[in-house]
Amino acid sequence: MKKKVCMLLCYLPFLDARVFECEAKSLVKHGYEVTIIAPRKDSFLFDIDGKPFTNRFREKNFDYQGIKIVTYDSEKRTANPLSDPLYQLGLKEEADFYHAHELNSFFYGKEIKVALRKQNGKNIKLIYDSRQLMPDPFSLNINEETRKKWKGMLLENLEEVDSIITVSDSIKSWYLSIDPLLPVEVIYNSPPLTTNFNVKGDGDYTQRFVVAHEGNVSKETIKKIFSATESCSKIMDILLKLVGGPRHGESISIPNHLQTIVNLSGWVSYHSLPNVMSDVDIGLIDLDSTQSLNNAFAMPSKFFSYLNNGVPVLVSKCSDMEKFVNTYQCGLVLNKVNPAPSDYVKGILYLYRNKPQLKQMSINARKVMEEIYCWEKMEQRLTTVYSSLESNRTQYLLS
Repeated sequence: MKKKVCMLLCYLPFLDARVFECEAKSLVKHGYEVTIIAPRKDSFLFDIDGKPFTNRFREKNFDYQGIKIVTYDSEKRTANPLSDPLYQLGLKEEADFYHAHELNSFFYGKEIKVALRKQNGKNIKLIYDSRQLMPDPFSLNINEETRKKWKGMLLENLEEVDSIITVSDSIKSWYLSIDPLLPVEVIYNSPPLTTNFNVKGDGDYTQRFVVAHEGNVSKETIKKIFSATESCSKIMDILLKLVGGPRHGESISIPNHLQTIVNLSGWVSYHSLPNVMSDVDIGLIDLDSTQSLNNAFAMPSKFFSYLNNGVPVLVSKCSDMEKFVNTYQCGLVLNKVNPAPSDYVKGILYLYRNKPQLKQMSINARKVMEEIYCWEKMEQRLTTVYSSLESNRTQYLLS
């Protein structure tokens, strides 16, 4: 009999790459029955950029690519678990594993675990997939009262957790500083290994040099990279490619004088990213770690997306990315926690003018993904977590 996994989402879209494309599909492949309970906004499910699906996925419950999707209206969310739709639907599933992806959904997973144990003695396993620290101890966007409330919620939830999955070594260490006995595994935000990629740095100096930024982009970052691109254009033939960019309802205004050197690719499907990256020479990641411990510890999906396609990275000074880049020599770290446009100009020009080094970085990037960090390797870590919990559950039932 297949073991049931129930993934709980409070805010994330059901097609979130880590949730759906990587973890859910991998678990189905390995014989698990997977349900994702996901929110609707204004009666619609929504895409990764927040755009509502008005002509698709209208059913309340449906199967999609072998995964059961159960939906609820986010407007009906409550602070009381007994009347909250996510809690009620999760309880109804009576799964063997509950896999929560946010602090709030972790809370409901904990409540479901306690309720099933009291009702029928069912010993379910609770997994918290923590892709960031919540609450972020450095964030200025969280007031002290909220930070204290969220920290209390986290500590209560951890009393019932069976395994924590996170996305960087530093976040793992942060959890172990709370409790050294917590079972924590790092599963990076990596994509499946793309079959084709182009080594960068092979072209000559007459070819256009393509710099990419993938994913969400803040107003501060867009100002920086527009300014850096403009400065570089006076020295070299450069194209800035924005892959992703504004979310639904937002927009980016490209100044007239940059129209010919900035390309807005928009949000593309997960499986189309390798094609979009085929002509990219370097990938930018701009994170300010001065006001966010999450940024300091970040290993974002775009980081591995670049490397997967043999694209060397140009990153701000963030502890985990800096260590990775310096270890594997797959890019360049700017020695600034909050780089200015002039810092990006220096980094871009250095890589442009050192094509042999750029080529070796590209080869190194692809190699490290093939050997260690691609999703195929992360999938092994994921299934090991589940199989170890299943083993513990069996021992519990027999005792």
